[in-house]
Amino acid sequence: MAAKPWSGRFAKATAKSVEEFTASIDVDKRLYKEDIVQSMAYARALLKAKILSPAECKKTIKGLEEILKGIDSKKITFKKEYEDVHMNIETILISKIGDTGKKLHTGRSRNDQVATDLRMYLKWRAIEIISLITNLQSVIIDLAEANINQIMPGYTHLQRAQPVSFAHYLMAYYEMLERDKGRFTRAHQNADSLPLGSGALAGTFFPIDRKFLAKELGFSKICQNSIDAVSDRDFVLDSAYAASVLMMHLSRLSEELVIFSSFEFDFIEISDDFCTGSSLMPQKKNPDVAELTRGKTGRVYGELMSLLTLLKAQPLAYNRDMQEDKEAIFDALDTVSACLSVYIEMMREIKVNKAVMEKAIKKGFLTATDLVYYLVNKGIPFRDAHHIIGKIVAYCEDSNMELEYISLTELKKFSDKFGYDVQRILSCEASVNAKTVIGGTSPERIKEAVKHARANLLHAQA
Repeated sequence: MAAKPWSGRFAKATAKSVEEFTASIDVDKRLYKEDIVQSMAYARALLKAKILSPAECKKTIKGLEEILKGIDSKKITFKKEYEDVHMNIETILISKIGDTGKKLHTGRSRNDQVATDLRMYLKWRAIEIISLITNLQSVIIDLAEANINQIMPGYTHLQRAQPVSFAHYLMAYYEMLERDKGRFTRAHQNADSLPLGSGALAGTFFPIDRKFLAKELGFSKICQNSIDAVSDRDFVLDSAYAASVLMMHLSRLSEELVIFSSFEFDFIEISDDFCTGSSLMPQKKNPDVAELTRGKTGRVYGELMSLLTLLKAQPLAYNRDMQEDKEAIFDALDTVSACLSVYIEMMREIKVNKAVMEKAIKKGFLTATDLVYYLVNKGIPFRDAHHIIGKIVAYCEDSNMELEYISLTELKKFSDKFGYDVQRILSCEASVNAKTVIGGTSPERIKEAVKHARANLLHAQA
């Protein structure tokens, strides 16, 4: 059994069952690059502090580089008996370069070490997810631009409400994703503070240049309180929250893709290569990608709740409970990345059933609100106009007739304010074209929105 770095204090070796129970290497091994890069920077900081000689520093960094290559090539594997990624790498380093390797941990604790690794990792993951979101936005913009003049029923309460452009509907998701990018940007910013140099909780006796370390490791700020630095996991919660809201948005889109691709709606068709069939019913084409994304949303919510519960009532500073934070956040971000990646591919191949949408807008009294506005413009108070049009809709329902086909003679039975000009507003096309307010569904506003969105993406990628 391997000797532990704390073995001097203990009369008995760690029980095998405890080794199995406390080991985290199966989870935190993915932090090996961050840990090695951090250790290289720390070796240079120890050189500045005159704890390592130039030769020792060079030897240490060379040894770490060899370990990195060995892990990448799978020639080096980790052992559970060394507990975590930090002790595995340190043990391998000592076996390579001897006693010099034992100096690397001078003034450093696994407490500030893991906090630094995790912040580095989450900063990288935030950038990766922002890039995936941007790619999905680009696909949505392309689909919207191709459907600016395609009108569909808009819904509230899943009941037909007013006509909207399909492009306008799609651009709503562009806006949601834009806010998601903002959340991940803030998660990146909140992780961008260096804990290294805080030691276990009280700082370090040695003259470690933390500003130097921050620059070496790409941090813009330094954690100002050593106790907070090693016990803080707010930055993990920030990433988990951003992931949860993003998954909520994807789940809403998933729900609508499932509904819109159903036989009853048939507004869109999801490509065969993003659907599956039934083992029993040969006619089935199931939107499994959308359904699984909807289902995985609950999984990501669960990881956020797990992290919040994990941190509840923990006393300062570091506690071993925090070992459980990585599995939750890794799973949440892996799930988000997987969902975004498959959605980028799936949305590229969405087929819009234009004839079905055009048929759908002929039913449901979608221009009733436009008639209300017509009467308002004729001088009738809004509430009175609303009541009059409600009566007209009820009349049309009883007569099995759509608003578009009601005659002027029939309309005048309800109000003498109706004139021949009313015919110009009864179509869904006229309704959509009239919504020229900023953020409205008129073609001119959608074109502006698409143009602005494209410019925004180009600026973000520049």
